[in-house]
Amino acid sequence: MHSIIKSIQNEDSVNHIHIVSLGDRALLVDWGGGIERNTHEQIRAFCLQLERADISGIIELIPSYTTVTVVYDPMELRDPATGACCYHRDGQLTSSPFELLKGIIEGMHNSLDPKVETITANIVDIPVCYGGEFGPDLQEVAEHTGLSSQEVIKLHCGQSYLVYMVGFAPGFPYLGGMSERLSVPRRSSPRTAITPGSVGIGGSQTGVYPLATPGGWQLIGRTPRKLFRPHHAEPSLLKMGDIVRFYPIEPEQFAEWKEDEQ
Repeated sequence: MHSIIKSIQNEDSVNHIHIVSLGDRALLVDWGGGIERNTHEQIRAFCLQLERADISGIIELIPSYTTVTVVYDPMELRDPATGACCYHRDGQLTSSPFELLKGIIEGMHNSLDPKVETITANIVDIPVCYGGEFGPDLQEVAEHTGLSSQEVIKLHCGQSYLVYMVGFAPGFPYLGGMSERLSVPRRSSPRTAITPGSVGIGGSQTGVYPLATPGGWQLIGRTPRKLFRPHHAEPSLLKMGDIVRFYPIEPEQFAEWKEDEQ
């Protein structure tokens, strides 16, 4: 893994956001729209800004393609401007924690610099053994796209992929940037258990299954790298904003990698 300096460009304007309550301990910030690079960059800039603000009471940020879920402790939430909380010492509510946090977020969002913020993006190279027992659907993908198996592999390895979000299962990356020529429908009958490390294509997306989970994506290969390491300080190998590059390896190399990952 290595890093590059990358610029977040919010273009000429910042998208309007919609904020809704998700109960008494979370809210959802919604940018709307679909899977777009500009929206992703605004979401990442927003998360960075909120993390740097270090607001008392915010527990976790959960970003997705077009939303961020903000988990908070209503008893600990405080106005960063005044230090005031939403409860008296006797536990009586004096103001709405949701409305307080909503106002804070709206103010921060409105102050987002529509120019450029420079950040560090990690580049993660992932080895993949394609086809055969490692990628049982490779030939089917080739037939559906009108390509040869080798052309599928070359196209899949020829792109750099942006991690838009991590979800579905611990450590599962949703990657953008795949060639449209590789777009294939999901399987009509999902598998009940997929081998960890399996690399799949579903629609216009590609991703890696970190755990043995059910799934309906077309499997074209498998990586020996562990994407979810529960005993590490950062369990997920990948995070939002990382850049992924795949490269092909042979079965013998897969076995060697597997030993090193133990």
